[in-house]
Amino acid sequence: MFENNNKEQVVEEVLDAADNSDTEKTSTDNVPSAENNEQLINYLNADLFKDIKVLKKIELKDGGIDDSLNEEIIDLYSSTFTDISENSLLNGRVVGMNDRDVLIDIGFKSEGIIDRNEFDENELPQIGDQVEVYLESIEDASGNTILSKEKADFMRRWKELKDAFNNEKIIVGKIIRRIKGGLIVDLQVVQAFLPGSQVDVRPIQDFDIYLDKEIELRIVKFNESRKNIVVSHKIILEDSLKEQREALFKELEVGSVMEGRVKNITDFGVFVDLGGIDGLLHITDLSWGRVNHPSEILELNDAITVKVIEYDEERKRVSLGLKQLSPHPWEDVEIKFPIGNTVKGKVVSLTNYGCFIELEPGIEGLIHHSEISWTKHIKNPSEVYSMGDEIDAKVLSVDVDDRKISLGVKQLTPDPWDEIEEKYMVGTVHKVKIKNLTQFGAFAELEEDIDGLIHVSDMSWTKVVKHPKEIVEKGQELEVRILELSRENRRISLGYRQVQDDPWPELINYFEAGKEVSGEIIRILDKGIIINMENEVEGIIPFGKMSKKDRRSLASQYEIGANLSGIVMKVSPEDKKVILYKEELAGTTKRASANDEVKQYLNNQELDSGEKLELPQELLDIASQAEKETTEESSTDPVSDKEV
Repeated sequence: MFENNNKEQVVEEVLDAADNSDTEKTSTDNVPSAENNEQLINYLNADLFKDIKVLKKIELKDGGIDDSLNEEIIDLYSSTFTDISENSLLNGRVVGMNDRDVLIDIGFKSEGIIDRNEFDENELPQIGDQVEVYLESIEDASGNTILSKEKADFMRRWKELKDAFNNEKIIVGKIIRRIKGGLIVDLQVVQAFLPGSQVDVRPIQDFDIYLDKEIELRIVKFNESRKNIVVSHKIILEDSLKEQREALFKELEVGSVMEGRVKNITDFGVFVDLGGIDGLLHITDLSWGRVNHPSEILELNDAITVKVIEYDEERKRVSLGLKQLSPHPWEDVEIKFPIGNTVKGKVVSLTNYGCFIELEPGIEGLIHHSEISWTKHIKNPSEVYSMGDEIDAKVLSVDVDDRKISLGVKQLTPDPWDEIEEKYMVGTVHKVKIKNLTQFGAFAELEEDIDGLIHVSDMSWTKVVKHPKEIVEKGQELEVRILELSRENRRISLGYRQVQDDPWPELINYFEAGKEVSGEIIRILDKGIIINMENEVEGIIPFGKMSKKDRRSLASQYEIGANLSGIVMKVSPEDKKVILYKEELAGTTKRASANDEVKQYLNNQELDSGEKLELPQELLDIASQAEKETTEESSTDPVSDKEV
């Protein structure tokens, strides 16, 4: 975990020397030769010591000196020699220096040498300064005593850090660089790792803000064998926050206003740091208005003022509110938005029944789909509006208790139906344009946004219209008559056939009972055959009382488009049908000539003064059943085809 090779080498050598007494001794170069230096005296120059005689200790005992030196002086001299050993820390005094080396007196028979590069140029010692050094070798191959300032610094600092770890002391380090997973901290000579999760109690987005800063740390892992130190700043903060938290819980109460900082933002709310306690500011308590996501209002590390709205002492949970610091917007809503006033708002929600308009934060009004247009049938407001649209509307009602405001857009323009009864009186004829076709009729435009309905039953006097496309087409212009008008229900019934005279009074006389007529087969039903006769009048020839199998077998002999004749039995203007009789379809094979019998019966009837013609009940029953079948068929079967 160290920054450069020199420091790693220092650490390894020191630790190995401490654990192994057989560590190999390092060697150095020969003592550098003396050089001329105007600023520093070279105490390594041999000329300085040429007049000095060196005596060995044994010479003192053998009379090498005057006998005047007594035993006390000898003991005093011997005491000047220090008992030193390699791989240990010593205190020395700077006695010499040149461009390459520093000479240190450690109280040994010879001075030790330290490479000058081990000192910072800005912190070079002066002659006479005391320096703590590490003895690497008492005597190398050249006879020099080798010392190390870096190793001494490391050993001293390593011991201090170990003591700090064992006693949980707080240390100070400087952040020097960022790596994957955290930061590297300079602890003076030694470097340590600060994990990202241990930097702060809250998540950190940008670690670069800590570079070149000094922070307080605690050692949480100390591995001598791996030379690994892991530190934490978070643990110091947590200890401090714990004390603050306990004090804060004692003072906390519902209704109190507190200062905090946004610690985390989620989809459902914001966590706020109150100074040791985390409180939840739910999304619904951020604003009186509609909030889709908390990030719309707040950002990480924002300083905010909040109100305590709920506190669970047992679970240590705090609920906070931001909107509660401002008055409720509905307190004076009736004054701000009186009924009848025109207001402006923004679309904040669209539903199938209407759209919600935000008039101001916390106040929304509903425009029901029925209040969008006087004349158009709006099924879904999304047909007209989009999210975020600015809309003008009129206040229709205000319900303070339920906090509801009803708005209308169509009320901003006059209602065209106010004068509709005078403009389109029942019985009058108007020119219209077919706007839309449905299964039951055609919508015709009388004027812009004013439509009326032409029902299929009002399209033809004589023809049973199964779909309006048989008579009219989209975009076609024609004249219609106003049949019915309801201003309250906003409905206008139109008639296309009513523009012409009813032809049935004449048709009744034309299709007199007993008359033999013919026409083209247009439909074949289960109960009879429909033919198209003169003047677009339809006639029905009902099947008699026979089995279903016989009816199908009989009907299979006829085809759509073929010509078929029959005898008129009854004219039914209400059903737009002429009831016909045909012997082979009536199933009256038991009689010699049923056809002649019918003709004779009809011819013998007195038809004076509008007297109703009495027909055999059997035939009337058949005709009635056929009429019923025809009616059902016209309402359910959209296609004319052969059904058997």
